[in-house]
Amino acid sequence: MYDMRTMVNFYLFVALFGCNLLAQTPINYADNAIVVALDLLHIQEDRVQVTLSTNKMPEGPIRFFIPKTVPGTYSEDNYGRYIEDVRAFDSTKTTLEVVREDENTWLIKEGSRLAGLSYLVNDSFDMEGGTAPAPFSPAGTNILEGENFMLNLHGFVGYFKGMKERPYAIEIVAPDSLYPATSLPLVQHADGRYAFLANRYFEVIDNPIQFSNTEAVSFQVEDFTINLSVYSPNEVYDAQQLQPAMERMMRAQRKFLGEISGTEQYTILLYLSTLQQDALGFGALEHHTSTVVVLPEQMPADQLEEAMIDVVSHEFFHTVTPLNIHSEEIQYFDFNAPTMSRHLWMYEGTTEYFANLFQIREGLIDESQFYERLYSKIMNSRRYNDSLSFTEMSSNVLFEPYAGEYTNVYEKGALINMSLDILLRSLSNGIYGVLDLMRELSKIYDADTPFKDEELIDDIVSRTFPEVRTFFETHVVGSTPINYQDFFDKVGLQLGEVEVSCGHFLTDMETAIPFIDIDPSDADIIFIRSDFPLNSFLNGLGAQAGDVIKEINGIEVNIDRIREIIFQSLTWTPDMDIDMTVLRGDAQLHLTGKAGNPTYTETRISPIELATEKQITLRKSWLGN
Repeated sequence: MYDMRTMVNFYLFVALFGCNLLAQTPINYADNAIVVALDLLHIQEDRVQVTLSTNKMPEGPIRFFIPKTVPGTYSEDNYGRYIEDVRAFDSTKTTLEVVREDENTWLIKEGSRLAGLSYLVNDSFDMEGGTAPAPFSPAGTNILEGENFMLNLHGFVGYFKGMKERPYAIEIVAPDSLYPATSLPLVQHADGRYAFLANRYFEVIDNPIQFSNTEAVSFQVEDFTINLSVYSPNEVYDAQQLQPAMERMMRAQRKFLGEISGTEQYTILLYLSTLQQDALGFGALEHHTSTVVVLPEQMPADQLEEAMIDVVSHEFFHTVTPLNIHSEEIQYFDFNAPTMSRHLWMYEGTTEYFANLFQIREGLIDESQFYERLYSKIMNSRRYNDSLSFTEMSSNVLFEPYAGEYTNVYEKGALINMSLDILLRSLSNGIYGVLDLMRELSKIYDADTPFKDEELIDDIVSRTFPEVRTFFETHVVGSTPINYQDFFDKVGLQLGEVEVSCGHFLTDMETAIPFIDIDPSDADIIFIRSDFPLNSFLNGLGAQAGDVIKEINGIEVNIDRIREIIFQSLTWTPDMDIDMTVLRGDAQLHLTGKAGNPTYTETRISPIELATEKQITLRKSWLGN
């Protein structure tokens, strides 16, 4: 509970400097609160004015920080580079000296006299696509006057050294035409002013706010409230359109998690990018009770819905780890000199694994789709260093060469959890898996009770089986690649080649992976790919990888005509004669054959025909069917 007392110094500061941000009726805050005012009504050359007031400052110099790194991003983004014109004042309007020590740090030498700071904030979305790398868009900021403000507050609000545990009050003046959405507690709304409270600085950066030109929708899943805010610049989508998919997904997630699911509300802030001097990093960033999602507005409705299910479900599972089950490195996170935990295999890997497993368990996808996702992760993981210790990569993820390996947490990280899940179920006769392990850990560790980084694996082994230590020491702490077939064998699956029906030029109309490609230097040069297997149609004609297609049945092939030919091929009968002219090196060749019923060889995960009853039973316990 707050000790509610009048924050006199802040209002004196506002009156003295003519900020005129707040309504005249004061709001009472704790007497040690740091009060931050954001003016979204009077934008200054695409910058937001921020005014910060405080009291009870210690003697001597004091440092003010804007974060270098925030939890969940695993990168150094230096949000201080978007801050300009930092000024410090005492309670009599006297200017105090401010020294900028580095990109994210300001020194006020006479700290005990400090009554307030003011500064201007640029947004990061406008900087994307430039020469300097911008923060990942869901961790970024947007200032679009009168239309949208994406307030990831770590980009607007800083902290004083030694004072991160002080309460914060965030006061925002915004146009009447914009609607806020956040999980921060709202204590007052009047005359265009919103006042939000946070118990400490972490709660400030853990609760983004989106102001959008459309109202958020709220819906209930049992006793759980979900808020969905959508900004669509061309009004292509709105929250009502996406609500059914989000509601279906949330019901499935709550059922999957069971007793682990502890939060009472969750806020989804969706920003749809135009791609024109706009956000370009698609995905989401997790928070305890909310997530920021950035996707392109151009996505077709069905693809947007599918992306939202995949992305938001991943972020919601972060409410299990690391937002609740986490190490001391995360609990006591240093925003400007962070020490990283070694357990990204769990924070991101378990989360990504659950985001796929729950969909098969709750009937949102079928087995073949689930297996396709696993195979895709196996293939994607091979783009990275498969012999790198995952714990070593995790603890050094801010630095090269480890930083370049980070995104493997969504590929191999999920596969580590899949393998561990199958191993646990095999050792327990199907009754215990990774979800059960997370349920156990969540009873010991929570938002206020971290584990010691070096003790987690010992703790897991003590709750499970000795073989689990071997798995971790070999494949997670150790650098030995996982032979996934060893684990698939336990559940009667095989990783092998199968013949799949396809089109003459595309795998199918849904995935539309082409067997041909376009020369980037000349769009009228159409050639047969060398990095993808040829189908039986092209093999039957005698075509080879790298052949440039000049004519098909007398039709000259160029960028415009190839589309026409592809659509025509959908009507070809198996016995239709095909005449193709290709250029192979310097030689022009005429290839002939039948259209046939094309197939190609693809590696897939599939059930083995002679699986034992034990394998089938274990597979059913794994997939929940």
